[in-house]
Amino acid sequence: MRRSWVRVPLVALMQGFLYILFSNKINKYYVGSTNNLERRLYEHNIGHSVFTKTGAPWSLILSKPFDSLENARKEERRIKKCKSRKYIENYVKSTVEHPDT
Repeated sequence: MRRSWVRVPLVALMQGFLYILFSNKINKYYVGSTNNLERRLYEHNIGHSVFTKTGAPWSLILSKPFDSLENARKEERRIKKCKSRKYIENYVKSTVEHPDT
């Protein structure tokens, strides 16, 4: 009997997180996704990322778990396409008020 294998991208198997950071220093939000929130926040605050280097220190204002890193990245891209501070603020507010949506 011959087995057939299905290739599944690693990002589809890992739990992922959408996160939103805020910098008081530059008064801006940053939206990202990761499989390790602590490590990623540390990287942003030590200047590892070009965009976030100037805004340190960053505060984590929202983290939302997803069943896969791939789904977290899809949500990140969807939010970034909106390119709106108001949208991000409303997203945070609605996620905090209704965490299951």
